Amino acid sequence: MSERQDIRPETPAERRRAATSKLAVIAGDSIASKPLSREPIPWARSAEAAAQTAPARARRGGRAPFGFVPLAAIGVAFLALPLAALVVRAPWRHLTADLTAPGVLTALRLSLVCSLGALIVSILLGVPLAWLLARVPFRGRNVVRAFIVLPMVLPPVVGGVALLLAFGRNGIAGQWLDRAFGVTLPFTTAGAILAEAFVAMPFLVITVEAGLRAMDRRYEDAAATLGAGRWTTFRRVTLPLIAPALGAGAALCWARALGEFGATITFAGNLPGSTQTVPLAVYLALQSNPDAAITLSLVMLVVCLTVLIALRDRWFPSR
Repeated sequence: MSERQDIRPETPAERRRAATSKLAVIAGDSIASKPLSREPIPWARSAEAAAQTAPARARRGGRAPFGFVPLAAIGVAFLALPLAALVVRAPWRHLTADLTAPGVLTALRLSLVCSLGALIVSILLGVPLAWLLARVPFRGRNVVRAFIVLPMVLPPVVGGVALLLAFGRNGIAGQWLDRAFGVTLPFTTAGAILAEAFVAMPFLVITVEAGLRAMDRRYEDAAATLGAGRWTTFRRVTLPLIAPALGAGAALCWARALGEFGATITFAGNLPGSTQTVPLAVYLALQSNPDAAITLSLVMLVVCLTVLIALRDRWFPSR
């Protein structure tokens, strides 16, 4: 009877401790006495192995598919050979005399005036247009963007014909300008500026719109909360932030305007001292004075190369 009285039921806490000890024994793990393992964890081993094999995979992945190298070499030769021929066949001995000829200097001066005028027109009209396309959602925005991009792919001669139908003396807007203000645009320097702006402004609009979409708008919101107006915010905050995109777009616009040929000769003609820019002078000199045409072509090549060098960090960023 005394032994039966000594046996008492286990408490819930004792039962939990007993179950825990049984699980530890079954797992073969002495939690209190087993030292921690010094072996690296499995995912650490896989990361180290991947880091060791990454250079080898990069070397294998950097190999061009079969046939790509010769095709790429042919493509480079196809693009570089005409430019190299222009440099090799240039009349270096009398290059200075060709550049200082009266007709060449006049064409260079007129090209500079017309291209800068087209750039000013493009900035005045293109920056607000790019801002509206990037910031203001409105019905038909994609259609407007398509009309803006269209002059980039439209044949320049077709653009010149369209300008004649719009701004010629009998054009849709040209006849009104002639009657109301006595302004005639075709076959004038202003007409050459208009033709160059028509084909060059899309480059500025597209580049500035991309810069506006990529910028952080929180700076504008912060300026607005501090009481800055919309014009002050644009002038003091937005414009400095998009300055690289604006500079790149302006350089592309100016280079495109400087090299415009088809729309200019169709809408403004080829009048020496009035509308004959460098591309038109090259076309005319190629028939009578090939050396002068090559010299003017070298000038255009140097200008385009300068624009590429100025935009190298934007088009070809270093890794």
